[in-house]
Amino acid sequence: MTKMFAKLAVLAVLASPIAVPAYAQDSKPAPKETVGEVKLDPATIATGWRASKIIGSTVENENGDKIGSVDDLILTADQQVPYAIVSVGGFLGLGSKLVAVPYRELDTTQKGKTILHAATKESLTTAPEFKYAE
Repeated sequence: MTKMFAKLAVLAVLASPIAVPAYAQDSKPAPKETVGEVKLDPATIATGWRASKIIGSTVENENGDKIGSVDDLILTADQQVPYAIVSVGGFLGLGSKLVAVPYRELDTTQKGKTILHAATKESLTTAPEFKYAE
């Protein structure tokens, strides 16, 4: 649960127009910053997942079967709930289908892997198609 909170905090900070100063890593602990009512620990945030590393990653199920790739990450405007947009099927980006998956359903705890448990390529291709707003 703590790791998920850290991931959501990173996404919230990335989506926020508020600038938070970055600190170089050294032997001293980084000072805690306060942004609004939220206390931030830059050292903890730095160990989170960067959106740029998740976007484009291969999505597998727990059996190691490739079922798609992360096309984008989206926060809803009203509740800032994160969703992963997964591209399924197709070849070299042609004929693929986009599907929205709640980010909390992705398991990114295994280094270098993005896992969507209990999913198959077939189950995602039958899911409702996601289309970007214009």
